[in-house]
This record gives sequence, structure tokens and C-alpha cells, in this order.
Amino acid sequence: MTIKEASLRALESLMTEFFHTCTTNERKREIEELLNNFAQQTGAWRHCLFFLSNTQNEYVMMYSLTVFENLVNKMWIGVASQDKMEIRSCLPKLLLAQHKSVPYFIRNKLCKVIVDIGRQDWPMFYHDFFTNTLQLIQSPALAPLGLVMLKTTSEELACPREDLSVARKDELRKLLLEQVPTVLGLLTGILETYWDKHSVIASTPPPSPTSGEMELLGNLFQGSQYSKLLCQPMAALDNESHQLCCLVLECLAHLFSWIPLSTSITPTLLASIFHFARFGCDLRTKAKTGSFISTNSSSSNGQPITAPPTSNGGGRNGQQSEGSKVDRARLGVLAMTCVNELVSKNCVPMDFEEYLLRMFQQTFFLLQRLTRENNAHTVKSRLQELDESYLEKFTDFLRLFVSVHLRRIESSPQFPIVEFLALLFKYTFNQPTHDGYFACLDIWSIFLDFLTTKIKSRLADRESVLNRYKDALVLLLREVLNRIQFRYNQAQLEELDDETLDDDQQTEWQRYLRQSLEVVAKVMELLPSHAFTTLFPVLQENLDVYLGLQQFIVTTGTSRRLNITAENDCRRLHCSLRDLSSLLQAVGRLAEHFIGEVFAARFSDALAVVERLVEVTCYGSQTSLYDLETAVPSVLKPDLIDVHAQALAALQAYSHWLAQFYSEVHSQNQSQFINLITSAIDASSPLITAKVPEKLLLSACHLMVSITSTVRPVFLVTLPAVQNIFNLITNNHTRRLPQEAHMLVCRALSNMLLLPWPNLPESEQQWQSRSSNHASLLAALTREYRVLRGTVNVTPRQPDLNNMKAVIQQTLPVLRDIVDSISGESTKSRQICYQSLQESVQVSLSLFPVFIQQPDVTDEMLAFFLTLFQALRVQMGVPFTGQIIHTFLSMFTREQLAASILQEGSAGCRVVQKFLKILQVVVQEPGQAFKPFLPSILSLCMEQVYPVVAERSSPDVKAEMFELLYQILHQNWRYFFKTSVLTSVQRGGAAEDVMENEAQFTAAMQAFGQSFLQPDIHIFKQNLSYLESLNSKHKLYHRKLFRTSMLFHFINVLLQVLLHKSHDLLQEEITVAIYNMASVDFDAFYSAFMPEFLNGCQGVDTNQRAVLARNFKLEQDLPSFTQSVQRLVNDLRYYRLCNSSLPTGTIKL
Repeated sequence: MTIKEASLRALESLMTEFFHTCTTNERKREIEELLNNFAQQTGAWRHCLFFLSNTQNEYVMMYSLTVFENLVNKMWIGVASQDKMEIRSCLPKLLLAQHKSVPYFIRNKLCKVIVDIGRQDWPMFYHDFFTNTLQLIQSPALAPLGLVMLKTTSEELACPREDLSVARKDELRKLLLEQVPTVLGLLTGILETYWDKHSVIASTPPPSPTSGEMELLGNLFQGSQYSKLLCQPMAALDNESHQLCCLVLECLAHLFSWIPLSTSITPTLLASIFHFARFGCDLRTKAKTGSFISTNSSSSNGQPITAPPTSNGGGRNGQQSEGSKVDRARLGVLAMTCVNELVSKNCVPMDFEEYLLRMFQQTFFLLQRLTRENNAHTVKSRLQELDESYLEKFTDFLRLFVSVHLRRIESSPQFPIVEFLALLFKYTFNQPTHDGYFACLDIWSIFLDFLTTKIKSRLADRESVLNRYKDALVLLLREVLNRIQFRYNQAQLEELDDETLDDDQQTEWQRYLRQSLEVVAKVMELLPSHAFTTLFPVLQENLDVYLGLQQFIVTTGTSRRLNITAENDCRRLHCSLRDLSSLLQAVGRLAEHFIGEVFAARFSDALAVVERLVEVTCYGSQTSLYDLETAVPSVLKPDLIDVHAQALAALQAYSHWLAQFYSEVHSQNQSQFINLITSAIDASSPLITAKVPEKLLLSACHLMVSITSTVRPVFLVTLPAVQNIFNLITNNHTRRLPQEAHMLVCRALSNMLLLPWPNLPESEQQWQSRSSNHASLLAALTREYRVLRGTVNVTPRQPDLNNMKAVIQQTLPVLRDIVDSISGESTKSRQICYQSLQESVQVSLSLFPVFIQQPDVTDEMLAFFLTLFQALRVQMGVPFTGQIIHTFLSMFTREQLAASILQEGSAGCRVVQKFLKILQVVVQEPGQAFKPFLPSILSLCMEQVYPVVAERSSPDVKAEMFELLYQILHQNWRYFFKTSVLTSVQRGGAAEDVMENEAQFTAAMQAFGQSFLQPDIHIFKQNLSYLESLNSKHKLYHRKLFRTSMLFHFINVLLQVLLHKSHDLLQEEITVAIYNMASVDFDAFYSAFMPEFLNGCQGVDTNQRAVLARNFKLEQDLPSFTQSVQRLVNDLRYYRLCNSSLPTGTIKL
């Protein structure tokens, strides 16, 4: 036995041992180390060549090929040229000899190694690399192997990884593009040959389409020869031919992903692809679920599909095996993948537009086949029998067509857009799955957006454009509305999950309804009156059922029950209530289409809706339907609650319409308006009690808030129902509402007293009485809270402490919400609010030191103070604001801050965040009032917070701290740079900076610089944008201190980040920042920084540095500079990779 044979036996036994289930991890590590050491030896490849030729062990083959792959990709530059020649000669021979006997994954790996060599050496040292591949494709016996080589070449050479220089990448792309016409010609030839060879020459002509179909086909194709081609019978491929055609289509799909659209993609090639796309439309292609093979572009690489072999042409008798059906579907999917690759390209050259039109004509021929009805099949059953992946690809095509190309094709006389919409309609509403239906609704949404934009840009012929599409829109609206109703679509709707929340916090049912209503709203925008007349009668019908329930209510003693018990009646009632709930949401969604300029024109429609909504909400509250006992409580009770809640929500959606109504009629007859508002309040006020289900209670509260904040009727406060709510909230003895509802009611009452009434002059606003009412409201709300002031100097016992915490945590969120809701209002509103709050604010400040060690309470207090600072700092006045800041600064010692920050995600951490946010508000205040605090805020930031967070992740605190630093620099620039604008202008912009507080400025810049060395990408992005903002607003990079002592450091750090690829998502932002810094002084950048940077680069030699310097063009525009930076980063990484893989002692000439 020779040494090589002995090595082979040893390697086989090692590999078998490695993959044996009993081998321990430790032994595996030993074997791995042994194998790695073997691979590192010079000349190891010779052994591997022997192994590959003489083993049947798949593990050994894979290991040997990995050694070759490593050699080619990492050490090729150091391999002797004689050895390279030998490898280039031996591996292709090995492939030819063994490609049929080895498993497909070994064959594919060997192909990849050969392609990797071509990537390095073609055409200079491996001139026949590509011609060999083309010859393989042209040889019938070796065509599958040639196609695997071609696809691997396309994958590895067209978009190579970074282990090549930019120059080599460009060269490879250029070389490949030269070969594209030849390659596409060859692939077209194969598809045509196999189609023709296997086409069934039928003795009887195929059945002719119906007259309606012929008419549509005539429109689609205008008598083109493709209509004849596509009407030919389908080819029946044997297994081998099928495999080959699959490989051709996979190659084409990958080629189309990178080659530009051009006339190389001939009409014949397109026609051939469409022949194969028909396989997906053919009912015989139905695959059993779970048996379909992955169809992405890199799927099979010629992997044999496990179908039973059929004899040559064995499929023609129609008795195909299940595997053969899957195969046929696969051909259709791959062909549609090719089509979608072409359609996804937005850049279409003029000479390709005709091809595009042809492509669409051919695809719509397929769409017509998919939606064709005959005696044996409805459209839905046809689509159900097709392969799911094929339908997905086809839907993708339709989406790409509508979103990318419709604007190009729509006006073409050769493209019948209205007929296309008719086919799309059939395709949409016969989808076999919910996801398929959602995807089609998205396509309609894109189309409706396109139409809306087109109409807005062409107001002159608006009517003619709309008339062209009106029938399609009317049909769409009606069908989408039917689809959300149980009355028409119960079986499908009951399949939808209404419990599990998705990532967007909505259930499957809510998503279904929302997407449907978006389409309804978009049609409403285009055809408002028609949409209304379609929707309103359907709503009326369901409302009649709901309003008629009163007659079935039976009262016995204290209980009330709904006397509908028959199973069938309960089911019908359930469906009707669900539909009413959906239609109420639809009506609410359309509210925006009745306001603004169209208010007067659509007034009567809107009034009819609002009157009906007021009627139904009053009815629901008066009859308390939510409180009834029902025959099926688990179903009907939630239905009744939901309808009531949705009616209130729909009425709330019309609050902007009511506000416009109020402003238009305020001086005329107001009785209609007053009645609507009074009834709306009467409908919601009985629900504001803890006994009502929370869903309904919250809907009533939200309606109250909208009426008080958006409509703001002057008479609201006088209504008895409002007085009752006022008493309920201010009387402490009643059972308290849930927290959210309590907050909303308090906000509504406060808004009523604080917000200015519309349409009235200042003198009639009755501020005095409203102010005293507001003071008494807040006095009642804070009664228990203000009592706590007396406990400041007493150390409370634990039970008392818990009671105090409960009071604080109940009161402060309510006060914060009240302040927040008036933050954007007039000065008068804010003044009254602060007067009412003044005592509570002082109580909060005196309680703050007591609870400094209780982060959950401190968090609540600081949230309150933050809202005060944001909304009422002017009203609080400078002395008191100063007192608050002083208290905070003295309470937050370094130890206190450190302890809080170290507990990431805790209440303590949130306290520090809010404290920093308060300081952000303070430093942004214009004028001199708060300037005295700047030094202590800066000191807190740089000396107390920064040292704690600098070396830790602490993302939340860090983000707030850097924002505070940015605001200090941005809002108080002259604290550091005294130069006035006038001086700069007088000295022609060349004024020397007069700096103050230089140490703090330098420390702040160092903190920013340090953050770029850390992995947190969010902080990196935020801080980079802050520096760029300071530069655009204050010329940061031009300042002498920055220019002379910091600029090059920042550029260096950012370039290193690009080199390490640690923040690759921010490549563009980083490059722009480097450009802005370099552009301060391009001469210095090119003459001083670049040589210094390259000299400091490790892992490259002098010659490589010179090449890098030479390739960095001395350009001063952003696109060229960006290209140079990308090239520098790519090539520097490439040189390092090459140099690190050279054998020690290699001499480079």
C-alpha cells in the first residue's frame, strides 16, 4: 500500500469516526485540529486530488474539496504557477470523469471550486474557462453539467464577494456581459428544441375557445403570432428533458437578476419562457402539499428530483405519476421566476418597451387561462388545484406589473387595460387562501393610488379617466363589501382568527377588515356619491335588525333577557351583529371624505349618517343591550357589546365633521347641531360607570374626549349629563373607574373648561367662571395627594408608605395627562391649568426627596415634571423652575446616578432618562433665564453620567445623554464660540474663533468620538447625525479647534469602521460624513491625511499602498468621492486577505 493509499484509509476512518453518533465532542475537536493541520501543509492538495479520484466516501470528498476551495480563495496568490496549471488541468478532468457517479452536492461543490479558479485566473491564465462551459452546454450528453457550471459562474462572478479588488470585479462583469448574447442564444435554442421535440402533434385540433374568450384574445394580441404559439397544445416532457429545462430556467432566472434589459433578450426567448410558464396553469400540475421543492434561484443546481423515472415520453398517455405532476408545476414556477426578474427592473430602455408590452400580453394570456370557467371547474376550484407556489409567483408578477409598469403601458392602444382589470377581478375574488386574497387586495390598493394620482394631475379630463374605470371600481367596491359580511361569506370569515395578535398588534380578522376597508376608502375618494349609496343601504338593513331587538327583551324581576333562543335565529343574529359592527367601522373610516372643501356638497349624506349613529348609540345605552342575558352568552353578549362600542367609535370619527358643522352654523339655527351633541352626550354618559364592560366604557370616554377637544361646544358644561359625570368624578365615595377610563374622563372635563370655544371673541370666553370650575375640579382630583405634604418630615411606616405610593401613582398620571392635552393650546388655557395645579406641583417637589430611593415613585414624579417643563415652563416662571432644577441637581449624586444606571431596563434607569429629558427641555429654552445652570448641567453630563455609561452598553441612558449634549452645543453655541455673525461677515468669514469653555467642548467631542468605537448601531447613527447637524448649523468641522486637533481623528475612526464592516447598515451615512469632513480642506485631506492613513494601515506592503493611493482619485464631488472611499475599503480588505493567506517566507516581486 502506497503512502497516499494509507493516508486515504486513515482519513476515511477519521471521517467515519467524526460523524459517528458515539464520538465525544472532545474527540471531534481533536480530529478537527488534525484535519486543519493537514490542510495547512504545502502540497496538501496533491493528496486531496488522489483522495477525490480514489474514494467512495462522501465525507472524504467534501473535505478534499474544502481544502481546494480554501487554497483557491485564500492562498492562490502564493501557489506556484506550475501547480496552478496542474490544478486547472486536473479538476475539470476529474469533473468530467466523475460527475455522473458522485452525489449531486459533491458535483456542485467541484463545479464551484473550478469557477473560483476562473474567478481568479480567467481569461489571462485560464483562457478556455468559459469556452469549456459553453462546449459542455452544446454537447447533449453533458448539457446538464454545463448548465450547473453556467449558473455557478453567474452566481460567483457577476456579484462576487469582497475577496476581489474593485478593478477585477469590474473586469469580470465586463467579460461576462460580452458573453451574454451567446449564452442567451444557447439557452433559447435548448428551450425551443425540447419544446418542439416533445410537442404533441395532435391529430385533432385543440378545442376552440368560446366566442367571448376569442374576443378578449383578439384584444390582447391584436392578431400577433404569439396567440397562435400560446394556443398550441402543451409539450409532454420526459424526465431527462424536464431536468434540463429546469436547469435552463434556473440559469435564466439568475442571469436576469443582473443583466440589464436589452435586445439580447429576444422575442423568441420570451416566447419560449412563456411556453413553460403554461405548465403552472395546467390542471394536471396539481401537487400534493408538502412535496414541492424549493424554488428560489439557487434551488436545485441540477439536483435530481425524486420522481419515479418514466420511460422516454412516458408522460404522454396522461397517466403521470404524482412526482411528474410536481415536476410540471416546478417548470411553471421557474418560468414565472424568470418573468418576475425581468418585470422587477424599473429602468427600461426605449428599445425594450415593445418587448415589455409583448411580455404583458403573453402573461395575460396565462391570466385568462387561470380564470377561465368551464363545465368541469369553477374559477375557484381551478385555482385551488394549482400549485400554491405558482399562484404566489403569478400574484408577484401582477403586483410588479401594476406598481412598476402600469404607468408605461396603461395608455398603449395595444393593451386593453379594462379587460385586464376584469381578469384581475376574477383572479382576486377566487383566491383559494386568505394570504392570496390579501396580496391581491394590495395590488388593487396600488392601482387605486395610481388612479388617484393620475386624476389629481389631470384635472381637465378627470371625468373621462374616471368613466373609463367606473364599472371596474363599482364592482370592486361591491365585492369587497360583500367579502367582509358574514351574510355572503360566512364560511371563510369564520376561519379567521380573532384572538392571536400579530407583530402589528392586530388579529387576523382585524387585518382582514382593515385591508378591506382601506380599499373601500380609496374607492370612496374616487367615487364618493356612488360609494355612499352602496354602503348606506346595507348599513340601514343591519341597523333595522339591531334596533328591532327591543321587542324581544323580556323583563322578569331584576333580570332582563333577550327572548331569541332558536339555534338558527341565534346564528342569523350573530351574523347580522358581526356585519353591523364591520359596516359601522366602514362608515367611520369614510368620515374624512365629508369634511374640508366637500363639506357643503356632501352635507346631507353626512348628516344622515351622523343622525343614524346618534340614534343607534342612544338606543344601545337606553336599552342597555350589553347587560342582557342571552341564549348563547359566549357569542351574542360580545357581539352586542362590540356593536355598541363600534357605533360610539364611528360617531367619534365624525367629530371633525361636527366641528365644521358647528363653525358653519354657529350664527344661524343651531337646534339641529345642539340636538346631535346633546344626544351624543346622553348616549355616552350612562356608560361612564365601573359596572359597564371596559370595551364599551372606553369607547364612551373617547367619544367624550373628542367632543370636548375637537368640537368644543359652548353649551356643553350646562348639560345635566355632563354635570352628573362631574359629580361622579369629584365625589370620592363612589367606586372608582378603571385607571385609563378615569384619565380620559378627567381629560374631557378639563378640556371643557380650558380649551377656547371656537367662533367666539376673547371677551365672551367666560374665563373667570371656567377658571374657578377648573380649580375646584383639580382640587377634588388631588384632595388625597395634597394631604401627603404633611408627611414630608415624618418617616412613614411601611403600610403608610404603600398607601402614599398608591395615591401618588393614581394622581400624577391624571395630572400629567391633563397638562399634556393642553400643551399646544393658547397661553390663557395654560395659565388657568397651572393656577389649578400650583399647589400639587409644590407638593410634588417637597415629596421628591422623600422618595428618591423609590425608583418606581421617582419615575412617576419625573414623568410629571417632564410634562410640566414641556408644556408650562413659562407659566411656572423662572424662580420656581430654577428651584426645581436645583433640587434635582442636588438630589442626583454621582452614586445615586451610578446605582440607577447600572440596573439596565429598571425603574431607576428610566428615572435617569427622564431627568436627562427634563434637562434637554431646560437647555433648549431661549433667552438668558436658564443660562446660569449650563455649567452644572454640563458637569453632571460629562463628569457624573458619562463616566458610568462610557464603557457599558446602557443604550437608553446613553441616547438621552448624547441628545442632551447635542442640545447644549446646538442651543448654546455661543457659550463655546463667541464670534458673532457680524464679525464673520465683516472679516469675510475668516474670523478666528474666540473660544471659551474649551475643556468642556473638547470633552464633549471626545465622548462623541468614543461612541463611534462601540458596537451600538443606534447610538452610532444618532451621534453621527448630531455631528452632521452641528456642522450644517454651526460649521462645526470648520472651527479651528476641530479642524486642527480633531478632524483627522474623526475621519480615521469612520474609515476604520467601514474597514471593519461593523456598522455596514450605515455605510452611506458614514461616507457622507467623511466627505463633509474632508471637504473642509481637500488639499490637506489628499496631501496629509491619506498618506498618513495608508502608512498606518497594517497588513499591506509599500507597493499595495501606492496602488491604493493612486486609485483614490483627487475628486471633490460627492459621487466620485463615495466611489473612491468604497474602492479604498474594498481593495484594502482584499490586500489584507491575500497577504494573510500567503505562506511564510513568500517573496513577492
